[in-house]
Order: sequence, then C-alpha cells, then structure tokens
Amino acid sequence: MHPTPRPHDLLWGLRPEQLPQEAPVWARAALGGHVPVVVRRASAESGWVAVGVRGAAREQRYAAWMRLSDISRLVSPQAVARAGRWRNHPQPHWPALRALCLVAPCLDELGLAWGVTGSLGFELASGIAAAHADSDLDLLLRAPEAVSRAEARTLCMLLDQAPGRIDLQLETPHGAVALREWAGETPRVLLKTQNGPLLVGDPWQLQRVAA
Repeated sequence: MHPTPRPHDLLWGLRPEQLPQEAPVWARAALGGHVPVVVRRASAESGWVAVGVRGAAREQRYAAWMRLSDISRLVSPQAVARAGRWRNHPQPHWPALRALCLVAPCLDELGLAWGVTGSLGFELASGIAAAHADSDLDLLLRAPEAVSRAEARTLCMLLDQAPGRIDLQLETPHGAVALREWAGETPRVLLKTQNGPLLVGDPWQLQRVAA
C-alpha cells in the first residue's frame, strides 16, 4: 500500500491505453516507455489523483488522472534527496548539480524535510534524461509549521551562495508558496492550492483573498 500521493510525487503504473482518446501521441509514447507521471496540484474524485505526463520537449505536458489502485511505485521528492544520486551524475559541472551538492548538507544540518523536484528531480528518480546545463534547481521544503519571513530571508541568503538559480517552494498544510516571495515585503503572497491560486497574508492560515 502506497502513501497518499502529494504534489510533485512521481508515480509509475499509468498505461497508454488508460489515457483518453484525445490524448496526444507523444503522451502515449512516453507512457509506453514506462515514464512516471508527476502528481499535480488539482482536485480529483475519490480513488483518483491528478497527474501530469511529461514528454521529451519542454512544451510537452499533458494533464491526466490516475486511479490510486494503479500505482505500482511512488517516489517522493524527499526520497530523491535521500538517495543522493546526484553525486554520481555524469554532468557534475552543471550549476543545478553544483548547487545541490552545496546546499544539501546545509538543509540536512537544519533538520529540514526537503526534496528535489522539477526536471532534475525527475531525472534522478527515473533515470530518464530531462535536465540540461541551464536547468534551475527546484526544491521543495515541507513546512507544516509556520516559517517566519525573517527565517525565509535567512534561507534565501543560504541558497544565494550557490551557483545557478534555486527555486524553493514551501509546502504548507494549505498549499505551496515560493520562498522568495514569502521572504519579500508584499503583504500578500500567492498560495497554490488544490482548488487554484489564492492571495493570502499568511500561507499557514486560511484567511485569504481569491487571486
């Protein structure tokens, strides 16, 4: 039995024939090659999960739904981080990989529950080439308890010491907010939720203004 899928988790088990008839040819071909799908942030009926199929080209993204009972394997962003496969990546000079090697020990030392997402996380989890030399480093930080804006600014300074661009999302109980936005001065920030984006004053509270 797999844990309940969360946004950015990678799932195996969706087959080409399970896609709707209007699905693009490239999506069927990708699933035929046993490519995992990515859990996306959207509501789904009971027993289902919203997922995205990823193609070889950047613009090839297809939104779909998958039965929970069809999941054969689940890899979370945190599992990608714990595996540490980036240390043996054939392109260690890429800025995203250099950045990951630099910030990983710091995040571990802080005792934070963090993971790797985006193209690099997909590649490290699946072994399928997806990242490139100009890829950003996308990270996720589980934040069930509130992170102050001062703490967010301190974390941004840590990330800014690394090469390349790092995009870190804080995953709150209600959705995700960009660390850099929360570290800023704006009174409201964009919170990505299962039901769409919201402008909120506090990502850990439900008092909000629709975006």
